Amino acid sequence: MSNYPVHTLKSAPEASKKSLETLQSAFGFIPNIAAVMSTSPVLINSLVPVFGNVHGGSFSEPEIQTVLLTNAVTNASTYPVALHTFLALQSDVTEADVDAIRHGNLPKDTKLAALSRLAKTLIEKRGRLDANDQEKFLQAGFSPEHLLEVITIVAASTITNYTGSVVQPSLEPDLQKHSWSATK
Repeated sequence: MSNYPVHTLKSAPEASKKSLETLQSAFGFIPNIAAVMSTSPVLINSLVPVFGNVHGGSFSEPEIQTVLLTNAVTNASTYPVALHTFLALQSDVTEADVDAIRHGNLPKDTKLAALSRLAKTLIEKRGRLDANDQEKFLQAGFSPEHLLEVITIVAASTITNYTGSVVQPSLEPDLQKHSWSATK
């Protein structure tokens, strides 16, 4: 059980409320992880604009969710794995591809596999991609600009992954069926 409060729009610090309203508008609810993050206006107010840029970039929602789910699994952060499983399935990533990522494997879809491989490699190598890592990504039909955009997604995701691991928020009822642990 988390020792951090799960804020509502009413209980959140005043400086966090606008970001929570933005997330409620985007998701239709305030994810528990964001509700906890709002304890720190600096944290929540840093995260929301970055995710806005990520979702306004050149990748489709299934591609973004593939990177976010891969990051959560690679960082072994349980809440984000459940959340991004839910969101990936909603954005039409196939159940087989979602299951592959949740088990540390690559999706069958070639483009999603390239994104997943790059995201995992960025995390595991701490950003130190070699020429071969970059070439594999580019050969899948992506550009150098796309590679840099993936770095943004990984950076945004790292904020929620680390927060999830530290604060361990409870899963909302809709996410509970997607619970995950690194030992599975």
